[in-house]
Amino acid sequence: MKIGLVIHGPEVVDSGQASKIIKMLNTKGTVTAMAAGTMSRTAVIDAHMENIIDISRNLKPSECIEECIDTQDVIYLLNHGKNMETGIAFAGMVMSHLKRKDKKPIVHIERPGSSDGAIIPLNDLAKEHAKTIANDLDLSMIEATGMVKGITLEINGSHVVRHLTGVCPGEKIFVNGIVVGFAVSFDVSIVAENGYITQIKGGKIKKHGVEKLHNYEQRAPIDITTAWVKSGRLRSDNFKTRTLRPSELGIFTNNIEKKRCTRGINAVIIDHAAEKVFDIVPGTDIAVTIGDDTTILAADILYRLSIPIIGITDGDSDGVSHRAYIFPGSMIMRLIPDSDDIVGRKVLSNVFMYKRSMNFKSLEELKDMIIHQAFDAIKYIREY
Repeated sequence: MKIGLVIHGPEVVDSGQASKIIKMLNTKGTVTAMAAGTMSRTAVIDAHMENIIDISRNLKPSECIEECIDTQDVIYLLNHGKNMETGIAFAGMVMSHLKRKDKKPIVHIERPGSSDGAIIPLNDLAKEHAKTIANDLDLSMIEATGMVKGITLEINGSHVVRHLTGVCPGEKIFVNGIVVGFAVSFDVSIVAENGYITQIKGGKIKKHGVEKLHNYEQRAPIDITTAWVKSGRLRSDNFKTRTLRPSELGIFTNNIEKKRCTRGINAVIIDHAAEKVFDIVPGTDIAVTIGDDTTILAADILYRLSIPIIGITDGDSDGVSHRAYIFPGSMIMRLIPDSDDIVGRKVLSNVFMYKRSMNFKSLEELKDMIIHQAFDAIKYIREY
């Protein structure tokens, strides 16, 4: 039997449950495991499991499942949400994006290793498989009928309200990896008009985050009905960070040598796309990161790839990351308040010429060019 295992989120990897379940499934057939999401892929590296779990591509859980539908006999979706409510809501969102949700058995494994962990068959074909694995893992089985739902939306023309599930007061609210607000109640919804977020009901909007999400003055619209929305922390502290050796970087599909300069260095600029960092930077020599949270998150991920950063920050971090590791050779600039995005745009236009990747003669030349753009706003510079 060919078994597909789609792993979402870092918790199931950090806790050791992913390894346990893979070993158990290997007794039943041939397992193809893949991780969906940046933090999942990061956790796989830290757990030394990149040769067991595929992290070579940046795929959504639904995309992983659709691929498994073509190649596997049964599919398991492994997740560990904040609680059962959020876990079930997550599975519902994944299922709502599938075009062939009844083609193959799909079994949801939620919060394994927890007292409330459960197995949920996501279609009729999955029931017998769900019963078996529930027994193997000593977990209860929950019938999906009436529980697994898609995203709750109110749509009235260009006016869209997206209701969130499992949000707690005080949590950060992410849209496509950017903090756009903070919850002040358990009942939170995001309001968008013509693709632009205008309000967070039950929460406090972060104007700067919304501007960044919509690309500042360009006011680029987003589809809030399909956007990646999350609340809470990105990852706990239950892991040990690992740096990959050069020979281990082949786990990524990018042609690493192609990006390398024959002379000088290759640099990339990362503004609000830290969640795509694995796909942006393999093969580059250094990354320029704009914003406190982007710098913290990108630096932590790039540490695993032995890539230093030049961070442009102004001290307005939302604390989205668990803890940060910064690779030696990095430089972080602290600017006066509310200036990192202004300087970042100057660096993009005057240093990178509106390109996301550029070659420079040397690291010192690049640092000097960036310092020149930020000179009047610099409070201090820290070298690592």
